Amino acid sequence: MAKITYEIVKHDGGWAYRANGTYSESFATHDAARKAAERAAREQLEPGETTTISYEDDRGRWHDEVSKGNDRPDVDVKG
Repeated sequence: MAKITYEIVKHDGGWAYRANGTYSESFATHDAARKAAERAAREQLEPGETTTISYEDDRGRWHDEVSKGNDRPDVDVKG
């Protein structure tokens, strides 16, 4: 099972959450960034349909893969 950690960090003059090297948009407060990260983490737990996804890794390379709708990661929020 994959593990995703959402980390609350200072970013772009405010606060953001970071997961796998990718930053969210900036939020004015730490609390707002944490709430957004918690919402994103909850959404990761929701089962869905099997679909093809594209994503960019922390080195700027794009990947395509099949994501099974019932293959949900273990998620955590830190910070």
